Amino acid sequence: MKSDTTQCHRRLPAEWEESDAVMIAWPHVGTDWEPILDEVTRTYIDIARAVIKVATLVVIAPDVSLPKRYLATYDSEERPIVYCQIPTNDTWARDFGPITVEESYGHGGDAAMVPLDFTFNGWGMKFAADKDNLITSRMAEKALFASQPEGHREFVLEGGSIESDGRGTLMTTSECLLSPNRNPWMDKAQIEEYLLRTFGARHMLWVDHGYLAGDDTDSHIDTLARLAPDNTIIYVTPPDDEADEHYDALKSMERQLMRLRTPEGEPYHLIGLPMADARYDEDGNRLPATYANYLVVNGTILMPSYGSPQKDELAAKMLGIAYPGYNVVQIDCTPLIRQHGSLHCVTMQLPKGTLSAGGVTAN
Repeated sequence: MKSDTTQCHRRLPAEWEESDAVMIAWPHVGTDWEPILDEVTRTYIDIARAVIKVATLVVIAPDVSLPKRYLATYDSEERPIVYCQIPTNDTWARDFGPITVEESYGHGGDAAMVPLDFTFNGWGMKFAADKDNLITSRMAEKALFASQPEGHREFVLEGGSIESDGRGTLMTTSECLLSPNRNPWMDKAQIEEYLLRTFGARHMLWVDHGYLAGDDTDSHIDTLARLAPDNTIIYVTPPDDEADEHYDALKSMERQLMRLRTPEGEPYHLIGLPMADARYDEDGNRLPATYANYLVVNGTILMPSYGSPQKDELAAKMLGIAYPGYNVVQIDCTPLIRQHGSLHCVTMQLPKGTLSAGGVTAN
């Protein structure tokens, strides 16, 4: 038992720190993917193959026989796939999955990885979420985690709405976190105090501008700007065409990012990602294609591409500058944006130490 006088240190690891695993939820006929299920399944297979090369893959599905059929040839004794049979509404693991913090006691004490279980209400009650809202607790029932999840059910929070540098700085958007359909009983100061305390952080960056047509999340930060190593922010640059509907919002975001400061009072190093070429659905509505929605896992960057070779390659080059020495892997995510998300949205990293020893056999 820890002494009452021993101080607990808590922090939210940066995504580029080492991970045990990456969690995904498999598409099925009961999800919005049904009209393009074969097409999007190929995207999930591509993501799974890329993850398996660098981390354990955790697959959530109401019937695990379906993903097992597609992934059997990629399973191995060296890095077995973990299947968890759990009911799901949809597949946006970033937003209903556990957000894991590191807790340590004293100086040099052992650290424990604690999954935090927030409420997921379908991005402000836009979509059904009754099953997805229970996934973290159901994963715990299957003994997947080394530590029991810590309940934060009084607060609505999606993983895609916050960024961490692992050193006490959080970044988010006011459009999302101050949405009246999430935590309307709290004002901005109260939400900031809650997040800083919950994640052991000391510095909050609020981004007040930024917009993507077709985005259902109320401007999640992971579609617009990302924290990266060495006080770097990677962000979506304004389109060249000033008549583009995104120009004003992204230009305002760019100006604000230039004004943001580190806890030491220094400006952030900014690296711009190109605005993805416009993509539209069958009704002519613009889709939220963004290169900012990448995943970092164990020295590899899984980057969404959209069938635009020039822009795709430029985005990969910029990510390579931000993460020197990392392997950048492009995955065609054109199917994902048809349901208004992308690669980061459908994945959730589980930092090193999150999985239990028995978790690798969950089913």
